[in-house]
Amino acid sequence: MCNKTLRYSIILGALLAFGVATKVVGEVGVGININIGPPPITVAAPPAVVMVPQSQVYFVPGVSFDVFFHNGYWWSPRGDQWYRSRAYNGPWGVVDRRYVPQQVTHVPHDYRTVYGKEKHIPYGQWKKERSHQDQKHKDKGGHDKGQGGGHDKGQGRGHGEGHGKGH
Repeated sequence: MCNKTLRYSIILGALLAFGVATKVVGEVGVGININIGPPPITVAAPPAVVMVPQSQVYFVPGVSFDVFFHNGYWWSPRGDQWYRSRAYNGPWGVVDRRYVPQQVTHVPHDYRTVYGKEKHIPYGQWKKERSHQDQKHKDKGGHDKGQGGGHDKGQGRGHGEGHGKGH
């Protein structure tokens, strides 16, 4: 009888241990969290652009996020981060806000509403006109700053603080 009780105790203990071990193993998990940043900036086709009056900044209408063109670069804020590219379709690189031209950061918050009905310039026409203007500027001895000249030192009211559509 003692042998039988001992055998049942061992079996019961083994079952309990197996059950507890199974439960512990079942609760073990591995979590991996990789922050790859915001969704990529994608403009699939050459975009039409609209000039913000009294500035040299253009914006891309019809997309759910902010994309601007100024001084040879495309600019786009995503949350608190700014991105810059030489081409509308990238590649895009991170740029510190202090290097974003003041003209871009000072585009009015409601620019889509206020200027959305202004003349939409097809990309090919705009690029051709811009190329002609760039050549005239260079022929007159103008300088292409290339790096986006102005610095707002974080004082601008512009984008990157959740302004415009899609933020």
